[in-house]
Formats: sequence, C-alpha cells, structure tokens
Amino acid sequence: MRIPTSISAATVVVAAATLGLTGATGASAAPPTCADLTGELVGQTCQIRATDPAYTLSIDYPIDYPDEIAVTDYVKQTRDGFLNVAKPPDSRPLPYALQTKATEYRSDVPPRGTQSVVLETYESMGGAHPTTFYKAFNWDQGYRKPITIDNLFRQGTQPFPVIYPMVADQVAKQFGGDAESIPAAVGLDPSTYQNFAITNDSLIFFFDRGAVLSEAAGAFEVTVPRGPIDSMIA
Repeated sequence: MRIPTSISAATVVVAAATLGLTGATGASAAPPTCADLTGELVGQTCQIRATDPAYTLSIDYPIDYPDEIAVTDYVKQTRDGFLNVAKPPDSRPLPYALQTKATEYRSDVPPRGTQSVVLETYESMGGAHPTTFYKAFNWDQGYRKPITIDNLFRQGTQPFPVIYPMVADQVAKQFGGDAESIPAAVGLDPSTYQNFAITNDSLIFFFDRGAVLSEAAGAFEVTVPRGPIDSMIA
C-alpha cells in the first residue's frame, strides 16, 4: 500500500517504546536492515519473500544505494502497509499480491555524477484492477545529497514548458496518435515529474497508473533527451 501513514507512525511509536528511545536520552533507532525486514542478501540485492494462502509478496531492492536509509524506509512502509491489509481475512477475492523490483541508473556528466534507483511496485488487492506505482531515488555524487524535482534545476529557470511538450510527444508515439493528451495543468506541474532517473543523455520520467492519463493507460515511463534542458540542470 502506498499510504500507510498510520501504520508507519504506529511502528515508530512501538519501536521507540520497546527500545526505550525517548527524547530524554537523545538516542535514535538504528535504520532497518535487510535482515530486519526478513530479507536475504543475494550479492548487493535484498530479497524479501513471503507466501500465505491469502497473499504473495516479493520485493527486491539494492543495498548499495548511497541514501540506503531512505530506500529501506520506503520498502518497509510499502511492505507493512500491504501486509496490514492482506493478512486479516475478509470477503474480497484472494490471494493478494505485491511485487517490487528495482532498476538502477547512473550519470557521469560533469559537473558531477548521479546515481538513481527506481522501485516499480505491482499491487493486486484481489479486485479486477491491479495497479503499478513507482518510487524514484536520485543521489548527487558530488554534493552527497538527494536530488529531487525541486532541486534538479537551477533557480530562476523554466524547464517544464520545455519538458511538457517533449513528454506529450513521447506519449503520443507510445500510445498512438489518437491517445489522450496530458492536460497542460498536469504537464506543467513540477510534482508530476517527481519520479525520475538521470542518465548521461536523458531524463526518464515514471508515471503511476492514472497519474497523468486515464487508468486504462496503465503505468508507463517516458524518456526525453537532456540536450534541450541540460543548461538548466543545477
């Protein structure tokens, strides 16, 4: 599940109470590891597997991403949210399913390199319409900090009027000339592009099912060249 806010909050409270990590001590809980998530290390990949008559769960994610805490926290939140819904018996069709896989990208273009990992999650909650959603993490190797859509470009630049028509053009090619178009209000909104990866010559944007087109289009990705926007990248 993508929005287990109450679950993650409860998890934090329970962990703090169990470990005695109060504000008075000034201590903080160690970040979860692959073993903490009942996963198994295979090379540099953590593999989490769980099967039950009510559900199947499969998650693979890399452990060598520089901001590993952010990745692991997201995986834990996704896993716990899914299991919280999948475990209790109810009247909906079974089994439920969750599968997360990771794809890594790198860029070596000056002034600094980047490292990206994109988690793609397929989730079926027993209904007729399973969904697929993405979570991307990007890391600035030079400044040693996360890259988001809010700090990817230099202040004062206007990249989205350039990006939007390129994305719209790729969508038309991908889905056919008669495909629905992305509304301008969506295409010019920076938050639309929050899941992305960086390579030497392109930006790859990932869109959840129903995020920019109708749900019938499913989840998809679009690659646009860096050339037209490279001068605006911070």
